[in-house]
Amino acid sequence: MRTIDFLEQGDGAITLIDQRLLPHEKKILTIKTHQELIEAIQTLAVRGAPALGVAGALGVALIALRSQQQGWSQVEIDSAISALRAARPTAVNLAWGVDQVTPELVNGPSSVLKSALAISRADGLANRAMGKLGAAYLLDKCGERKLRILTHCNTGSLATSDWGTALGVIRELSEQGYIEEVFADETRPLLQGSRLTAWELSEAGIKYRILPDGAAASALFSGLIDAVLIGADRIARNGDSANKIGSLGVAVAAKESGIPFLVVAPESTIDRSLASGAEIEIEFRADSEVTHFAGNAVAPLGAKSYNPAFDVTLARYITAIVTEKCVYNLGAGVEI
Repeated sequence: MRTIDFLEQGDGAITLIDQRLLPHEKKILTIKTHQELIEAIQTLAVRGAPALGVAGALGVALIALRSQQQGWSQVEIDSAISALRAARPTAVNLAWGVDQVTPELVNGPSSVLKSALAISRADGLANRAMGKLGAAYLLDKCGERKLRILTHCNTGSLATSDWGTALGVIRELSEQGYIEEVFADETRPLLQGSRLTAWELSEAGIKYRILPDGAAASALFSGLIDAVLIGADRIARNGDSANKIGSLGVAVAAKESGIPFLVVAPESTIDRSLASGAEIEIEFRADSEVTHFAGNAVAPLGAKSYNPAFDVTLARYITAIVTEKCVYNLGAGVEI
């Protein structure tokens, strides 16, 4: 399943699965302008760090194409690229994808698109490599037996160009016959776990259960979980990792209960310009995501919220970080 792709016919457009409608409806959006892409990113029609990297690269290709078709000035081009790059501040992959292909603008739209599609293909290959490395690591650490895995948010093909990061490891383990059951946190307030991860697990035929976020610590301390796998949106060079809000609490509970806690993400998610997670900018989102559900108020009128989209899990709570390159075993003073 291709979460995001480029339609070269006609005037050119980006196509993507509208994740806002899942699991009830699978709809393909056709994105014809960079403004539409920014809206899709900010409203979470497309989300997930690797998928945002691809979206950033393809977005620059779309900007290059439209600027040629419509005779944009350099100021207009630069403004469009800056707006796209800043659409979501915490996920480093979006800016990374934009930056990877922007130098190709001088060579024309076809060169930008060629580079963007290469990033998309490389993401798929990286996902497979992460899956194999992560599966091998877990089987070595936990023993070659059927495992019960807890995961938070969505890290599957919907969060990438295909296959997945943390969920890619789960897919690999499942193909090898080493998954007993997956526990998917629902992931409040937008329910990416129950809407997206559960849908992907169902499609893949992998046995799963959905947990309220508040039940994760209890499941870990009750001995129901063998390992935790999550993704990341930005990783500092000391190993501190930003991921969907709620990840930190799971990590602390996993550490206290002696359960391996793995972060699975591509090398492009590592931001070595940041010494620690204290430097990661955290995106805050609208009160309505907490005070309303499916358009209906579930809190008193005018209620305010504390609604960070991400939290930072400190490296001391992370057993290892898995990328397509290697497994980084974290310890005191280790830099990646």
